Amino acid sequence: MNSAELLVTSSPHVRCEDSVPKIMWSVVIALLPAFFASVYFFSARAISIVLAGIAGAVISEYIFQKARGKKITIKDGSAVVTGLLLALTLPPTIPLWATFLGGVVAIVLGKQVFGGIGHNPFNPALIGRAFLVAAYPVLMTDWAVDGVSTATPLALMKSDGVATDTWRLFVGQIGGSLGETSALALLLGFSFLLYKGYVNWRIPLSMISTVFLMTFIFGQNPVFHIFAGGLMIGALYMATDMVSSPTTKLGRYIFGIGAGIIVVVIRLWGGYAEGVLFAILLMNAAVPLINRYTRPRSLGEVK
Repeated sequence: MNSAELLVTSSPHVRCEDSVPKIMWSVVIALLPAFFASVYFFSARAISIVLAGIAGAVISEYIFQKARGKKITIKDGSAVVTGLLLALTLPPTIPLWATFLGGVVAIVLGKQVFGGIGHNPFNPALIGRAFLVAAYPVLMTDWAVDGVSTATPLALMKSDGVATDTWRLFVGQIGGSLGETSALALLLGFSFLLYKGYVNWRIPLSMISTVFLMTFIFGQNPVFHIFAGGLMIGALYMATDMVSSPTTKLGRYIFGIGAGIIVVVIRLWGGYAEGVLFAILLMNAAVPLINRYTRPRSLGEVK
């Protein structure tokens, strides 16, 4: 046999047509219903906030990679996804400079310092939001609907025990962050990602189911807690991040259940009305341990 006929390559040997740019731009498409809903409910201000978040993420990624002499990868869409997701978790009254700064922090501290895409242990968009919550708590708790300041459904429930109408929660005609208010829009985009095979259903299902069961057990309205706040956008789009979530089936269930428990604990007994941000980041930190102990045993492997 001619040696030229033997082609030796490193794994993986099973390949598909999917690529990082194809997946990332598909996520952008999936988030468009939530973006259009934010424009409908919060007017053109939502467009400015989204553009500022994307600009902060893309520009900082370009500068960071250029300064380190690395390949510029802003065309792959990952920075756009980070900036867009971050913007959709922000209130409609936040200053544009704060949104831009959040995008910078999300990329630099949440992604590039760890080596870039594929190496970040935490969801970058949530790192950006966590920074803004810690640095500018007043800016991050200013809400408005139709130009009128109001409290979020979770804040109303925590302070006054008032539950918002379920239909308004589902469609999004409530106070809250740009992209978290309309569960309908979020589900439409997530359905597209499921169809494409780019997300796994185990984490969202286990996380949302855990919140449902725990709030029901403790005498709360489970439907309210599912649609209120950032549970839907967090469970569907952030907890499912391919890089910062478990790779095993069992691990994904554990991740979702753990995140759901933390959400309920913070919402019901914590001083903060929302718990999705911290729940996902804490479970991100546990992913290496989850992967280690849920890894399937190889054929013939013994302890």
